[in-house]
Amino acid sequence: MTTADSTNKLNPGAARCPGPATRDIILSDRDHAQVHLTEESYTFLGDKDIPFSRYTDPAFFKQEKESMWLKVWQWACREEDIPEVGDYTVYDIIDKSVLIVRTEDQSIRAYANACLHRGTQLKPSDSCGRSKELRCPFHGFTWSLEGKITDIPCQWDFPHINEDEFALPQLKLECWNGFVFINFDQAAPPLSEYLDVLPEHFRNWNFKNKFTAMYVRKKLPANWKACIEAFLESYHVLETHPQGIATVGDANTQYDTYGDHISRFVHLVGYPSPHLKSQPDQQGVLDALFAESVVEGAQSQQHGLKLTPGDSARRVFAEHMQTVLGHAYQRDFSHLSISETIDAIEYSVFPNTCFFPSLLFPMVYRFRPDGNNPDSTIFDLLYLQPHPSTGEIPDPAEPFELSEQQSFHEVPGFDPGLATIYDQDTGNLLSQQKGFKSSLKHGETLGNYQEVRIRQLHMTLDNYLREAKS
Repeated sequence: MTTADSTNKLNPGAARCPGPATRDIILSDRDHAQVHLTEESYTFLGDKDIPFSRYTDPAFFKQEKESMWLKVWQWACREEDIPEVGDYTVYDIIDKSVLIVRTEDQSIRAYANACLHRGTQLKPSDSCGRSKELRCPFHGFTWSLEGKITDIPCQWDFPHINEDEFALPQLKLECWNGFVFINFDQAAPPLSEYLDVLPEHFRNWNFKNKFTAMYVRKKLPANWKACIEAFLESYHVLETHPQGIATVGDANTQYDTYGDHISRFVHLVGYPSPHLKSQPDQQGVLDALFAESVVEGAQSQQHGLKLTPGDSARRVFAEHMQTVLGHAYQRDFSHLSISETIDAIEYSVFPNTCFFPSLLFPMVYRFRPDGNNPDSTIFDLLYLQPHPSTGEIPDPAEPFELSEQQSFHEVPGFDPGLATIYDQDTGNLLSQQKGFKSSLKHGETLGNYQEVRIRQLHMTLDNYLREAKS
């Protein structure tokens, strides 16, 4: 056993990929990157295997439904989805359905999507629209947007109804950065407490002044945890996305955890993978960035940009992207640091949401169980763009639905390079879900550092399951 191996066993979680760390590379950019991007927040969380049964066992899935999903804050919609009085949208999670409505005073409320007469849904699952009132399609019981009962057909037959007590039951609802969060638990802590460092870290990343330019919804053939976990680490890049290793620092990605509910990675772009035996020079990295770019207008090898001595591919590419996307969005992005422009910075909010704040990666992910099926997940992928400087805010994009078998290449206007990446990311999931059930080994063995966000997710889930039993 080498000295390094002995040290790693004595101090688990301390080992890092040889070479410069992410924070060192961002600091070497010598610009105004936000301080928290270079402040590491890693804690060793253990190294025991995670049982495969957590992904496959219907009884465990039932525990999650009863003890976790009904206790957590979860993103249900965007404020832009319901901009006018009477606008509504329906959010479904497992077998629960929530009706979210813009009321007369411009506030937002969330109701259990069920008539108090005989339980019929007031609005169909996954629907949206505009209503002056909330009327049951079965017998016509009607409530105002504020949840007050306004019409009981044949009211003479219901003398036992106390109208003051027959209001639609509300769920807890709070908004953050343009996102509407709901919670079934009336005793839940405030959203700001749940989000921990997120509001502070996102203080200069204004998602409220953005709109949904593209929305893809795809069925995935695996448990919801396996699906989000595929996007919580960069460890898979070498094998799953080999086309990108000349331009992404995969093995030296920085991983951070904050409390129970928040985690982050900072994944470098414009820095070659440490796995490469022969490192390209900076001009070679720049050429590869343009050849592999997922930004429309940047894919040409004939970009004509030449590095001067001492300059970096990261800086030149970032400044170019600020110009290209500045013209496209009619915005000035020169205030952004290199990292905030081109790096893949991903924050996850337990249990099922990921936010990307950088200019080059403007995505939001959500992973929901597909009904009561532990082997299927609904993946919501949003692309957010800044509001145009004209002040005319486009309507948010409607979801484009993909089945399990369909490719992201079938989405109109989807960048082909990104479509390939997402096909690669989701292409492993069916084999993984089947492997969970076929394995003669008890569970999965995680890396101490690169897969710490996965372990944090399971530890937080266990906290909810334990609290429900106490």
